[in-house]
Amino acid sequence: MRAAVIEGPDQVAVRDVPDPTPAADEVVVAVAGCGICGTDVHLVEGVLPGARYPLVPGHEFYGRVVHTIDGGPPTGSLVAVDPNLPCGACPPCRNGRSNLCENYSAIGVTRDGACAEYVAAPAGVCRLLPDGFRLDAAALIEPMSCVIHGVDRVPAQPRSARWVVYGAGTVGTLMADAVAPLTDHEVSVVEPNPDRRSRAGALGFRAAASADEFPVAEFDVVIDCTGVPAAIGDGLGRIATGGAMLLFGVASPNAVVDLSPYDVYRREITIVGSMAVHRSFDRAITAISERPTVAAALVTHRVSLADYPSALEVFRSGGSGKVEIVASS
Repeated sequence: MRAAVIEGPDQVAVRDVPDPTPAADEVVVAVAGCGICGTDVHLVEGVLPGARYPLVPGHEFYGRVVHTIDGGPPTGSLVAVDPNLPCGACPPCRNGRSNLCENYSAIGVTRDGACAEYVAAPAGVCRLLPDGFRLDAAALIEPMSCVIHGVDRVPAQPRSARWVVYGAGTVGTLMADAVAPLTDHEVSVVEPNPDRRSRAGALGFRAAASADEFPVAEFDVVIDCTGVPAAIGDGLGRIATGGAMLLFGVASPNAVVDLSPYDVYRREITIVGSMAVHRSFDRAITAISERPTVAAALVTHRVSLADYPSALEVFRSGGSGKVEIVASS
């Protein structure tokens, strides 16, 4: 079969590789579509801790089952796949925090993924898509499941709370859309890129290049979806007394920001992190099915597998929405 292969840092090729050989608990999925994510860029750049090469990337995917097992999804069924594969035995897994697995593994991150014609996956992580589900939105299920877990991590807020999201890429816009029903106020979005800012504004969010442009200086909930230290630092300075901040974007392992412990203590500020997917994948399928307008706006490029290297560059340029690799273009 054909697959995109990261041979090593900054080395990407589309070439023939062996068809997947499923384990006893696995099915084989003919990939219909797979989104490109910031994690894929980190893999290509060689900055993701624990990465191994060669690797077929791709963890935001869906397709049709072509080989199944007893109790697995029927052959021919359309599925989305939760790529995370916790071990189930380490302390976090035993304590119900499997997204924090000490032996972390994920399809497309630590084992071959779905930027390929076929991919093997445990039957237990495959989810049947409901009849009528818009396939042009299916690549958003995995990022939306991460967003939903992030929202779960934010302390409960009154409807009078004001929210701001830093970043209007795919996950930032999905985040703003997910929290909009939780507040009586317009959700504010900080985004310096004009294309992304325009897309967020068209979807009904108050979008600006800088938080200084908003009519209020402080927010009850600040969410960073950028991982950029400067944005995180700015957001820390925007938290209202008694407020909360969610660190959702993936920062460099070496990134640091200034923080006043006294300010956190004196004003009872809550700062939480969010890692991957946790009991949220099924809710994401429902959420995406109920958000056709957002889905239509966010998936901006659909590119064939043969053009994966150019699709990666479109994503890295920073102005696109979700870039999706599809079975045919």
